[in-house]
Amino acid sequence: MGQVFNPYLPLNEYVPDAEPHIFGDRVYVYGSHDKENGDHFCMLDYVTYSASVDDLTSWRYEGVIYRASSDPLYPSYKYMFAPDVVKGNDGRYYLFYSLSNDYPNCSYVMSVAVCDTPFGEFKFHGHLKKSDGTIFSDGVIFDPAVINDNGVIRLYYGMWWNFERDFEGEESIKRQISTFKKSREEIEGARDGVMGPFHIELCDDMLTVKGDPVRIFPRDFRGTSFEGHEFFEASSMRKVGDKYYFVYATFKGHELAYATSDFPDKDFTFGGVIVSNGDIGLNGRKAEEQIMRVGNNHGSIIEINNKWYIFYHRHTTKTELSRQACAEKIEILESGKIEQVEITSCGLNGGPLKAEGAYPAIICCALTNYKLHYGECKGERLPHIICKNDERFLSEIENGSLFGYKYFDFTGKTTIGVKYRSGDIVPSGTLKILTEEKGEAIGEIAISDSEKWQKAQESVDISGTSALYFRYEGEGAIDVVEVFFE
Repeated sequence: MGQVFNPYLPLNEYVPDAEPHIFGDRVYVYGSHDKENGDHFCMLDYVTYSASVDDLTSWRYEGVIYRASSDPLYPSYKYMFAPDVVKGNDGRYYLFYSLSNDYPNCSYVMSVAVCDTPFGEFKFHGHLKKSDGTIFSDGVIFDPAVINDNGVIRLYYGMWWNFERDFEGEESIKRQISTFKKSREEIEGARDGVMGPFHIELCDDMLTVKGDPVRIFPRDFRGTSFEGHEFFEASSMRKVGDKYYFVYATFKGHELAYATSDFPDKDFTFGGVIVSNGDIGLNGRKAEEQIMRVGNNHGSIIEINNKWYIFYHRHTTKTELSRQACAEKIEILESGKIEQVEITSCGLNGGPLKAEGAYPAIICCALTNYKLHYGECKGERLPHIICKNDERFLSEIENGSLFGYKYFDFTGKTTIGVKYRSGDIVPSGTLKILTEEKGEAIGEIAISDSEKWQKAQESVDISGTSALYFRYEGEGAIDVVEVFFE
């Protein structure tokens, strides 16, 4: 086996909103498909990658599995948002998705495609409908999650904005009409409102819904276990033993949380946060101390060979539009509790990376100037991951900027170096080498002005598993494309 790091897919690939599933002896990851340096969410057709359940270090590209142009609503709606895939009772595989033309304006319907294999090209199957044949459009059609629960096909979906909490009567209705492109009649006529996470059962045709959708969380979060971690989007359902685990993105955006119940459609209680793509909340870390720039998050949990993992995504560039797939090992305690895990560079590797050879600098799990950055940040100066001329590197590393990696396996005296060049401001300073985020430097690398990529290094003594950080101190700015060991 080789090694794998975060992001675990090729560095020019952007597959966020991951839904991992085991079919046969392989793990398949289904998600949206962002364009590198794109100007909208989910600009590309769906692709999938898979790995053997016995080797998560090697991910195979399975190709394009579905094209937006296959849907009759295209091109009026042309961006395919977060999908999910389930094996139907007929043995075929069904892909559920919703199309959009502008976030969060998804189409009013849920679309379904079908394939005989989990990786072949799916064909359009139809739009979700009611028993009378009319289109099903109850609630906000967004972020489907679907499971085959011992022959019962359960679909979860929805979105929640704080309109009903923060606005009274007419103002709340107007905002919902504008945001979700629904009619006044739909908003006022919805028994449980149109916002929130909903559950519905499907017939074996995978298109016809049974009965009315049921809200699985409280309509008003105040005074409940969900307060402070209210549902926003990114529905995902897993069944662990006899208990249902609903994974979702909270209204904070950057974190994936979970709720549990003995039932698939009621009595859910908040469980906790599983991961934040900025480590916010971990060991008391505050939002302004985010370890990476944060933005929306979406993913799920999966058990592979008796080990549990959380799949999520991180943000690159200065937008939310080029997101990359990451994963971490988690533990479900005997109590059913999942503790929040830290984001790392080693992810699915099964242990620390070897402190040997060279690594792309952008596999960092720390990249910060300790200022709060969320979502669109084009007008701000901040350390970030960027791609120019097919090169991917860290940019705008300025005084006080930190970038780092968890974890490497060191064997004593080691030469640690970086491949860097001058940024857009002439640099003069040093890169401090640290083994703790806010610890004392164990060495330093002198930085000088250079228009071309050049290497600089320092010999240090580290043994065992350790984090590795670099903090820039000085004038100007640098770009960093590689971290290496000799």
